[in-house]
Amino acid sequence: MQKTLYITSNGRLRRKDNTLYFETENEKKSIDIENVEQIHIFGEVDLNTKALNYISQYGIVLHFYNYYGFYAGSFLPRKKNVSGDVVVRQALHYLDREKRIFLAYCFVESAVYHMMRNLRERKEAETFLIAIEDEWERGKFNISTVAELMGLEGRIRNIYYQSFNQFLPEDFAMGKREKRPPTNPINALISFGNSLIYSHTLSQIYQTQLDPTISFLHEPSEKRFSLSLDISEIFKPLIVDTVIFKLLNNSQLTLEHFDEDLNYCYLNQEGRKIFLKELQKKLETTVRHRQLNRNVSYKGFIKLECYKLIKHFIGDQVYSPLKAWW
Repeated sequence: MQKTLYITSNGRLRRKDNTLYFETENEKKSIDIENVEQIHIFGEVDLNTKALNYISQYGIVLHFYNYYGFYAGSFLPRKKNVSGDVVVRQALHYLDREKRIFLAYCFVESAVYHMMRNLRERKEAETFLIAIEDEWERGKFNISTVAELMGLEGRIRNIYYQSFNQFLPEDFAMGKREKRPPTNPINALISFGNSLIYSHTLSQIYQTQLDPTISFLHEPSEKRFSLSLDISEIFKPLIVDTVIFKLLNNSQLTLEHFDEDLNYCYLNQEGRKIFLKELQKKLETTVRHRQLNRNVSYKGFIKLECYKLIKHFIGDQVYSPLKAWW
């Protein structure tokens, strides 16, 4: 399995001969570039075209995050795994109203399934689980547009987030979901984790023939890879939320790991390191796949969703979204 690197310190990425180094004021580390898939950069890091060209040769994706730790943008090397036929078919599925709604429904159905899966493990949240089940069963048969589907998903997610108050420490009370900007620790954690799963999903899409800008649940638009948003819906409750629950309920993250700045709450550097370590551990955890009869990591399941979409577009197999069985 290729590695994911997280750079949280300030420094410089520099190529010397055929080696890539990360240098800080105090140390110099070589990077095993042949075994790296993606690099997430949180610190103030300098790099030049010489380093970028070398990184591109190995197809390594760079993701950049701002001062508060939230996604700012990505550097995607020239794509080698391309197929005009797949992209055309992907676009046709967006243009066909029924085909688009089918795929959008699949993403939401999987997200709701994993939200309910999380709550079934917690007796304190039973009333919220019932409320989500009722909302979903009542609403899913009355969907005629993507906007209505997103409205249903939004109502369910609001119930889901309110349930957090039942089983998370009091210091991490939800209040209401706030994204731009997050104003309390639990919102900061959710936003930080969702940014990461978005960029991880983009890395997996990049390795396939899919176009990351053609989406079905989220409206395609400029300045974002909206297919990554679609696929991330499946994995936010399955990966990000479970990591948050573990870190908070085991007191691995406390209020000391957060800073505030003008109504903006965010993880400090130490808090980010703790979160990133646990997230990567989750992504590398493997499960025995029922059909493939081999172990697949959580990160691998993201890529499998991409391949399942390609099969759907070319008419090989109708898309069925992941619903964790383990």
